[in-house]
Amino acid sequence: MALTKNTILSHKEIEHKIKRIAYQIYESNVNETELIIAGIESNGYLLAKKIKSNLDKISSIESTLCKVTINKLEPTAPITTSISKDDYTNKSLVLIDDVLNSGSTLIYGIKHFLDVPLKQFKTAVLVNRNHKKYPVKADFKGISLSTSLFEHVHVNISKQPYEAYLD
Repeated sequence: MALTKNTILSHKEIEHKIKRIAYQIYESNVNETELIIAGIESNGYLLAKKIKSNLDKISSIESTLCKVTINKLEPTAPITTSISKDDYTNKSLVLIDDVLNSGSTLIYGIKHFLDVPLKQFKTAVLVNRNHKKYPVKADFKGISLSTSLFEHVHVNISKQPYEAYLD
């Protein structure tokens, strides 16, 4: 039996979710002058770029984009960022990924940033799957899904039309 592609979010819905997450981040950081938007490579970083673009349109907060590189097959391996620790020390930071599945990628990303003092730390995802192995949550999420362990969420935001689907 062939599996079919089940659309979770259309292009228009993804754009709306990105804009909504940007507003939530702004509301959560309204008294800040600087904000670090850290996206987990690769889709999380693409999502972070889109959220930053929306945030820049609606707020005067100076936001800095940071690429976070995590080996998803070996998340305990050293994590690298495109900016130095000094650049995010004592600042508000939002860590972004496309899908929160088991929570391992997000929790290791969180662990990396906890090596320095931060003013505030939040997380954001486009799709929250509710199958966490680790005690991690998304502060901002586009959509929450209860799926089976055998289903996989795919997010395409690298080219238009954007889509999120389940197979």
